[in-house]
Amino acid sequence: MIKPFHLTFFNPTRQSRLLSVLFSISENPDASQHKIAGTTSLSSSMVNNYIKLLEREGLIFIEGNTNRTKQYKLSSEGLGMLRQSLLEYSAEIVRLYTSVKEEVSNILEQFYRDGIRTIVLFGVAETAEIVYAAAKELPISIIGVLDSDRAKQGRLFNGLKIQSPMVIKKLRPDAVVITSFGRQEEIYQQVRKLTKNSIEIKKLLTVST
Repeated sequence: MIKPFHLTFFNPTRQSRLLSVLFSISENPDASQHKIAGTTSLSSSMVNNYIKLLEREGLIFIEGNTNRTKQYKLSSEGLGMLRQSLLEYSAEIVRLYTSVKEEVSNILEQFYRDGIRTIVLFGVAETAEIVYAAAKELPISIIGVLDSDRAKQGRLFNGLKIQSPMVIKKLRPDAVVITSFGRQEEIYQQVRKLTKNSIEIKKLLTVST
């Protein structure tokens, strides 16, 4: 089970909004509040409130008297806060990755207990990277990587050539693991049609087929 922990930057918290405004200002001091709102996915009124707060706390200062000449710049304190927030943001990403990897490892361990020794991954995306990383620490071998996207076919994925789904039966894995969350049912039906139930199909959201 994924271990719960407090999310500071991946929930719509005050810290996450302040970080997005600070980062937007650091990237483009000439941006208007309207443009900052566009890059941070916040309303213009909310951006205005956060800019007032940042200025009041000495984290930014404003140069220029008109909207056309106005610039928002980070103070040394603001730059320090931005750097610290980015470090904490990065740490939160690592904690999320670790939790997801642990959950994927648990799923793969159950596959192993079910007698699966060789798998093929279907769907080349970030999820496949996590499955690959988890599988390296387990006695399960990834013997192929498949994707329906012809633009991806022929490329390398961690040393394995990305192939067409048409080669599933030739690879003869114990199971095909669907590593795409968005199109699981569609991929499931595609693999089922190609293998005619001769190969197990596993979804990461459940242990059973």
